[in-house]
Amino acid sequence: MAKIRAGELDVHVQRLTPVVPPRDGEEAPVVVFIHGLLTDSLASYYFTLGPEFAQHGMDVIMYDLRGHGRTSKPATGYRLENFVADLDALLSALDVNRPVHLVGNSFGGSIAYGLAAERPDRVASVTAIEAEPPVRAWIGHMADGLHDAKTQLALAEAIDWISDNFGAHTARLSKSALKIMQATTIAEDIPLSRTIEDDLHEVHCPVFALFGDESGLAGQVDELESKLARCRTVVLPEQGHSVLVERTEDTSRLIRQWVRDTSDALVEAE
Repeated sequence: MAKIRAGELDVHVQRLTPVVPPRDGEEAPVVVFIHGLLTDSLASYYFTLGPEFAQHGMDVIMYDLRGHGRTSKPATGYRLENFVADLDALLSALDVNRPVHLVGNSFGGSIAYGLAAERPDRVASVTAIEAEPPVRAWIGHMADGLHDAKTQLALAEAIDWISDNFGAHTARLSKSALKIMQATTIAEDIPLSRTIEDDLHEVHCPVFALFGDESGLAGQVDELESKLARCRTVVLPEQGHSVLVERTEDTSRLIRQWVRDTSDALVEAE
């Protein structure tokens, strides 16, 4: 693993080259994995999808978001547009000059939608795992969630309850999340983020949205399919928000096929 200077940050990044070389005359699809907020890091992909995608001939990029993992942790600058600009700068720093397939989990999916709207030339497709596009309603959801998290996680009894019900590891992650919120303006900045239009007309690339049926986010399916010109949705039964961790095999199979299909379609269109 290495750090690379991208914009104002030293970004912790892991790149896995394709184990299986591409067919003659073809280039391996570049797949960028974007993790979730506060309790997450690139490790969630390193131990799930990343190595398998490389094994199947894809060029894999995983990185820690600003304020997370081993990437720089500035005190301020945590609006969605900052995260989008970071990803844009990282692709430039890595000399990635062709459209990439973005795979974002939770908040990472919102970043993926953001880059697709801001830099459509950069993005071949978006896969959003249990994620919302950053429209106006998203702002309210994020504001409420971050306020509650910052308030509740400061209570010792809340951490004890998390430890008793979800284990010591989850309690440690919760403490780390509180540290980020106390040391930075992330909880205050994200609700001030610039949004994309509610009709999603700024997102031109193909979108694959993957949900668990018990999380509540699957209610977006009809809206996404009606507003996005090229959209596929899958809802996994008997599954909550932790799709990536709890349904890794299904998630990997579905997204790998999606990337292959959209890559082939791009080649045919050229």
